[in-house]
Amino acid sequence: MARPIKKLSAVKVRQEKTPGYYSDGGGLYLDVGPTGSKSWIFRYARNKKAHWIGLGAYLNVSLEAARAKAESMRQVLGNGQDPKEIRLSERAKAAAKMTFTQCATAYIEAQTPGWKNAKHAEQWTNTLTTYAAPVIGTKDVALVDTTDVRQILEPIWTTKNETASRVRGRIEKVLAWAATRGLRSGENPARWKGHLDTLLAKPSAVQGDEHHPALPYPQIPSFLNALRTLDGVAARALEYCIYTAARTNEIIGAQWSEIDLEARLWTVPSERMKMKREHRVPLSGRAVSILKAMEKARQDDFVFPGMKKDKGLSNMSLLAVIKRMNGAAKPKGETPKPIWFDPRTGDSVVPHGFRSSFRDWAAETTNFPRELAEKALAHAVRSEVEAAYQRGDLLAKRGKMMDAWASYCAKHAA
Repeated sequence: MARPIKKLSAVKVRQEKTPGYYSDGGGLYLDVGPTGSKSWIFRYARNKKAHWIGLGAYLNVSLEAARAKAESMRQVLGNGQDPKEIRLSERAKAAAKMTFTQCATAYIEAQTPGWKNAKHAEQWTNTLTTYAAPVIGTKDVALVDTTDVRQILEPIWTTKNETASRVRGRIEKVLAWAATRGLRSGENPARWKGHLDTLLAKPSAVQGDEHHPALPYPQIPSFLNALRTLDGVAARALEYCIYTAARTNEIIGAQWSEIDLEARLWTVPSERMKMKREHRVPLSGRAVSILKAMEKARQDDFVFPGMKKDKGLSNMSLLAVIKRMNGAAKPKGETPKPIWFDPRTGDSVVPHGFRSSFRDWAAETTNFPRELAEKALAHAVRSEVEAAYQRGDLLAKRGKMMDAWASYCAKHAA
């Protein structure tokens, strides 16, 4: 004969004040404490031992809700499982859950010791905080899906593709980290091949839309005339940047050990290059003069030292020089119109834009082959066939090109 259940009534439960256990049947009990507090308990036997599981306080769990919980416990027992073990397992899983931001922080902390550039951690944190966190930062990493990734990438995929591509790759690595720790399962929704490549345009097709404001090359001599009137390490670093067509990070990280003044050569090690390949830069006469001037005031290993000992210039120092030249120090409330700007957009030029100025000059005013300019800019060779046959860095020929660039820059100079 089956044991009766639902023996208690809502009125009985509400009014009962005498301490003790009151059975509702099927293992469900109302526990009334000495102070009049009430809670629900499920009692069951397993392996000839009695077990008790709390189902919550009466104030939070109604009679009907307690009965539903008890029924789920009986179903677990009917499946040959132990309700207490199931509950402990679920609590362990809940405790192991991490949000995307928590996983990103843990991943960055784990990888930082192996990154040669200390700024990588800052760059990772900044990009994920700016683009990923607003969408999935507080979301359980196990629940991040393709829709989330699309929501992050689509607004910037065509306008800021280089940045968007970095964000995608970083999200993919954080999710892979979470998967190896059992925090998520299934395919990685941020993977490119065979997944996002079917939803988003190829980076090579849209990266041309993201350009750095650049000064037209006919204005370079005038700009350099104005730049030479400024004192300071950052001003000389910017001038050196223009004469070598190098990237900002390569300039501010330059070490004296990389410089050979006698050979007029600057060798940038692979770890500081975007393409992770050593890059040799032939130095023009003006570039050498800048270095000799800096050598006289040498403080440490940095060619262009910063304010702190054994520290190079900050990443924004060269841009600050341009802002100074554009009259950024105006009274509050006034928006200065830049003197040196990109006519395509009206935006103030940036250090990286001078690489475009150099490239346009080489293409439009000289007979130097395209590959020479591409080598000077340390760009990857697009054609695999071309790369297979062009293994040298064309240093001697590039030296002549950089001398010609220096001569052009000195044109009309005072």
